[in-house]
Amino acid sequence: SEVLTIVKRLAKDHHSAALAQLASRIAAVAKLGAVTGEDPFAKVKGLLKDMISKLQSEAQEEAEEKAYCDEQMSKTEAKKSELEEDVSKLVAKIDTATSKSAELKEQVKELESELAALAKEQAELDKIRGEEHGDYETAKADLELGLDGVRKALGVLRDYYGAGAALLQDSTNFEAFMQQPAMPEKHTKAGGAGASIIGILEVCESDFAKNLAKEDGEESDSQSDYDKVTQENKVTKTTKEQDVKYKTQELKSLDTTLAELSSDKATTGDELAAVLEYYGKVKDRCIAKPE
Repeated sequence: SEVLTIVKRLAKDHHSAALAQLASRIAAVAKLGAVTGEDPFAKVKGLLKDMISKLQSEAQEEAEEKAYCDEQMSKTEAKKSELEEDVSKLVAKIDTATSKSAELKEQVKELESELAALAKEQAELDKIRGEEHGDYETAKADLELGLDGVRKALGVLRDYYGAGAALLQDSTNFEAFMQQPAMPEKHTKAGGAGASIIGILEVCESDFAKNLAKEDGEESDSQSDYDKVTQENKVTKTTKEQDVKYKTQELKSLDTTLAELSSDKATTGDELAAVLEYYGKVKDRCIAKPE
C-alpha cells in the first residue's frame, strides 16, 4: 500500500506514463494477492527491479542522444557560420571586382574616344599642312619665276644701257667709237628712260625677293608648328594606347578572377545549402516541440 502510494505520487510529480503503468500493475498484483492469499511483495519487488532497469536504460539512451545532439548542433552551427562568412567574403570580393571592371571599361571607352578624337585632329592637321605646303610651293614657283624674269630683264637693260658709257670711258676705243656711223633715230639710247625702267625693275626685284623670303619664313614657321604639335600628338597617342593596353589586360585578369570567384561562391553556396538542410533535420530531432 505504501509502495503503491509512493509510485503513484512519483508518476504524478514526473508526469511519467511508465510509473503510472507500474502503479497500476502493483495495484493489480496487490488485489490478486488479497484474493489468493499469496504474498505480493516478491512480485512487486520484481516489478520495481524491472522498472529501475528500464529507467536506467532509458536514462542512458537519453544521455547518449543528448550528447549526440549537443555535438551535432555545435558542429553544424560552426560549419554553418563558417560557410556563411565565406559566402559573405566571396560576395564582397565579387562586388569589388565587378565595380573595378565597370570602372576600367569606362576608362578604356573614354581613352578610345580620346584616341579617335586625336586621330581626327591629326588628320585635319595633316590636311591643312598639305594644303599650306601646296600653296607655298605654288607661290614660291611663281615668285621665283617672276624674280628670275626681272633679274634677266635687269641684266639685259644694264648691259644695253651700260655699253655706251663703257666705250666712252675707254680711251683706246674712243676714236673708233667716234668714227662709227650714226645709229638710226629710232635706236637712240634714252639714258634717263633706261635708268627709270631699271629703277622700277629693281623695286620689283626687291619686292619679289622680300615676298619670297616672307613665304619661306612662313612655311618654315608653319612646318615647325606642325612638327611640334604632331610630335606632342604622337607622345599622347602612345601614352593613351599603352593605357588602353594595360587596362585591357587588367580587365581580362579581372574577368578571370570574377569567373573563379563566382565558381567558388556557387560551390560554397551548394555546401551551405546541404549544411542548412542537415541542420534542419538535426533541429527536428534534437529540439523538442511544444505539445
